[in-house]
Amino acid sequence: MSDDAELLIAGGGLNGLLLGIACAGAGLEVVLVDREDPAAMLEQGFDGRSSAIAYGSQQVLSALGLWPAIAADAEPILEIRVADDNAPFFLHYDHRELSTDAPLGWIVENRVLRRALIEHARSLPSLVFLAPLEVGVIETWPALAEAALSDGRRMTVRLIAAADGAASPLRRSAGIRTVDWRYPQTAIVTTVRHDRPHAGIAVEHFLPAGPFAILPMTGSRSSIVWTERAELAAGLLALPDAAFAAELAARFGEFLGAVEPVGPRWRYPVALMLAEIVIDARRLGLDIGDDALLRRYQQWRRLDAVLLAGVTDGLNRLFSNSIAPLRLIRDLGLAAVDRLPPLKRFLMRDAMGITGDLPRLVRGEAL
Repeated sequence: MSDDAELLIAGGGLNGLLLGIACAGAGLEVVLVDREDPAAMLEQGFDGRSSAIAYGSQQVLSALGLWPAIAADAEPILEIRVADDNAPFFLHYDHRELSTDAPLGWIVENRVLRRALIEHARSLPSLVFLAPLEVGVIETWPALAEAALSDGRRMTVRLIAAADGAASPLRRSAGIRTVDWRYPQTAIVTTVRHDRPHAGIAVEHFLPAGPFAILPMTGSRSSIVWTERAELAAGLLALPDAAFAAELAARFGEFLGAVEPVGPRWRYPVALMLAEIVIDARRLGLDIGDDALLRRYQQWRRLDAVLLAGVTDGLNRLFSNSIAPLRLIRDLGLAAVDRLPPLKRFLMRDAMGITGDLPRLVRGEAL
C-alpha cells in the first residue's frame, strides 16, 4: 500500500493551516482537508473574532515567512491594564519595562490571518488543499492510516492530525480524551470605533458576569470580547442597534470618548478545553506516526497545556463573582503584583510566550 501523503490534516482553520504550512515548508508531503469553501472563509461575515498574537507566536509566523503579509493589519499591544470592575486597584503591564523593545503582542483580525495562511498554503508545492471536503472513516495499521473522504476517494498516509475544531469528531473516534466543561457564560464579540486613539493599550475589566476585554485594533478601532451570563447574552444580541450600543457603552466607559459598534455581532460559548517533532523525525528517516514519537510530543506539551487551562479556569472563577471578602483579596493581589517588578516582568514574558522549553519556531528559528 503506497502513501498518498505523509501527513493528512483534517481541518483548515488557523491551527490546521499553520501546521500544514510548517510541515510542507520543511518538505513533508501534506494534504489539508476542510469542510468549508476557502472563498467562504475569507468573507467578512465568516468569523468576527480577532486573535491576540503573542510575541512568541509572531516569531513563529516570521520564521514561516507569513508575518510580512500580516504586519500592516496588526496593531501592537504596548500596554495591558487589568482592573476588577470599578476597584481603585489595577495591574499595569508596559512593554518598556522589559529589556526588549518588542510589543507584548499584536491584535489581528482572524480574516487577515486566514487570508495570509490560505494564500501561503496555496504557494507550497508539497501541500494539497482539498475543500470543501470532510474526512470520514479512518482505518489504522502499525505504520499507515487510511482515511475516507466525503467525495469517495481514500487516502493512505503516515500520520493524521485532527484539527477539526473543539468538538473534533476525529479526536473522539480515535478515543483521544480531553478534560472540558462549559461555563454558564457566552462571549459576545464585536468591533467598535471610538473618538480617541487607544495608544496600543489593551484593557480587561473583570465584571461580575465575566471579563470585558477591549483589544486595540488598527484605525481607532477596538475588538470587544464581552463575557455575559448565557441567559442574558441572547437578549443583548437581539437588541436594536441603539439599545445594544448603550449597553456596550455602559460597560466600556468614557476613556476613549464616544463609542460606536461597527459591523456584525457574534456570540460564542465559553468552554475550556506537533510540527517540530514530526519534521525532526522525518529528517532522521523515522516513522512520523510512531507511538513513541507522539508520546514524546504529549509529554513535552502536556504540562504547559494543563497549567494554562488551570490558570485560565481559576481566574474565571475568581473574578466572575461579587463576594465582598474575595473581591478585596483579589484586588489587593492585583495591587501587590503591580508593585513587584521582577514578578511583573516574569508574567509579561510568560504572556508573550517566551518562557520555558520553547520550540525552535517560537525562538524565531527555521525548522
